[in-house]
Amino acid sequence: MRILRDYLFIDPDDRGACAAIGNFDGVHLGHQAVIDLTRQVGGGAPLGILTFEPHPREYFAPDAPAFRLMNAEAKAARLEKLGVEKLFQLNFNTAMASLTPREFAQTVIADGLGLTHVVVGADFCFGKGRAGTVEDLRRFGAEMDFEVTVAELLENSGTLVSSTAIRQALGDGRPRDAADLLGHWHRIEGEVIGGEQRGRELGFPTANMSIDGLHPPKFGVYAVQVDMRDGPHQGSYHGAASVGVRPMFNGDHPNIETFLFDFSGDLYGSTLSVALIEYLRPELKFDGLDALISQMDADCQKAREILAAL
Repeated sequence: MRILRDYLFIDPDDRGACAAIGNFDGVHLGHQAVIDLTRQVGGGAPLGILTFEPHPREYFAPDAPAFRLMNAEAKAARLEKLGVEKLFQLNFNTAMASLTPREFAQTVIADGLGLTHVVVGADFCFGKGRAGTVEDLRRFGAEMDFEVTVAELLENSGTLVSSTAIRQALGDGRPRDAADLLGHWHRIEGEVIGGEQRGRELGFPTANMSIDGLHPPKFGVYAVQVDMRDGPHQGSYHGAASVGVRPMFNGDHPNIETFLFDFSGDLYGSTLSVALIEYLRPELKFDGLDALISQMDADCQKAREILAAL
C-alpha cells in the first residue's frame, strides 16, 4: 500500500483511484462496508482511502479529551490488511480547513488526486464549517467529472455502528461489545517504553506502552492477546494487561502495562499490538505488596482460562 500525504504533488501513476472518504477511526464494520462498496463500484480502479492527519477534531480542539480509537500507524496497518492500495493521508492544516466545499471538490478530489469515483457515508459533510453535503458532492462530481456513491449507515443488532458507540462500550469495560461493532478486537498499538520496573520486582515483568492521544478504555485489568510486530520475539502471545494510573504506586499518568504469559526476553523498542479481550476487574489499591501479588496471580489464572476458551 502506498501512503501519499500531499495532494499537490501526485505522481500520474497514483491518479485515477476510486476512494472512500472519511476518518475511518477504528476501521469498524461500517467502515469496512464502505471499503467493500468502494471496491465493488471501482470498476477495476485502484482501491483508495482519503483521510486526514491529524484528525480534524484534534485540529479544531487540541485540548479536548483524547478520543481516537487508533493512531495513524495502526489505522494504516488495518487498511492495508483490507486490501487498500492507496492511502491518501492528507495533512489537515489551516489551508485544508479553509477550503470551501467547492474548493475541496475541485482542488483536492478532481485536480489534486485525480479521483475517478468517491464513496462517502450518508452523513458525510465536508469543506469549511462542514458546509458541504452529499448532495453538494454529487453536484460537484457531475460538474468536475468524478462519480459519487453514497453508502447507507450500518446497524448491528439494532445499534448504529459508529466510533462513538465503540468508545462507549470500551469506556464501560465491554471490549467484546466493542469487537462486535469493530469486526475485530480493539487493539492498543505502540512501542514498548521504559518503566519503573516494579512489575519485574514483583515477579510480573511488564511491557509498558503509552496511551497518549487514544480514547482510554475503562481503567482496570484485562485478558489480552498480544501480537509482537517486530524484533527477535515476533509472534502472538496471551497475557494480562493493566490500563490506568497504578493507584497502588500513586501514579497519575495513564498507560498500559502488559504481562506476557510464558515469555522471557527484552522487549524495549519492540512494537506490540495488544487486543483487549475481557475486562477482569477495576484498578485497586491494596493493603500491601503480598495482597497485590496474590491478586495478580488470580488475574493471570482467570485470563488464561478466558483466552484458552477463545
